[in-house]
Amino acid sequence: MKRKLKLKIYFENSQEKLPVSYRLKMLVRDAIEASLDFEQYNNPTEVSVTFTDNAGIHELNKKFRGVDKPTDVLSFPLFDYDGTSEEPPVDEMRGMLGDIVLSLEQAQAQAESFGHSFEREVAFLTVHSMLHLLGYDHETGEVDEADMRMRQREIMDMLGLAVGHEEDEA
Repeated sequence: MKRKLKLKIYFENSQEKLPVSYRLKMLVRDAIEASLDFEQYNNPTEVSVTFTDNAGIHELNKKFRGVDKPTDVLSFPLFDYDGTSEEPPVDEMRGMLGDIVLSLEQAQAQAESFGHSFEREVAFLTVHSMLHLLGYDHETGEVDEADMRMRQREIMDMLGLAVGHEEDEA
């Protein structure tokens, strides 16, 4: 995938449990680009991606969501979509979309549990998080959840990483 407009991704590795290879970073980049392409997001943009472990994401989940347990991925959008229209105002967003924090430790455990590759799980979690950065929220009702799942399936298919349905994921 070659984007016409500029995309900057800032990577940070704040864990030591799993290696963060160039290949893994390029997979995350591909997932981000596919998400932007699917959503027809045509603005130059920046995204921050932090790789962490379960202890690191647990701390963030407790601090920012009040949930005292680890999770797989957290999204921190830099805009506040109020949900008054059917679609997020992606054409109005420019520059930094926000931050993705991904627990590689949890991604590995989930990949084993779901019976697919670690790489597929990391790509799925990245797509899931990107949709949050673009204003989608599966926690606002069944219709929104179904819409987000459909988008995730389509994007994963674009990446050549579709595996059944993601009903049990994120």
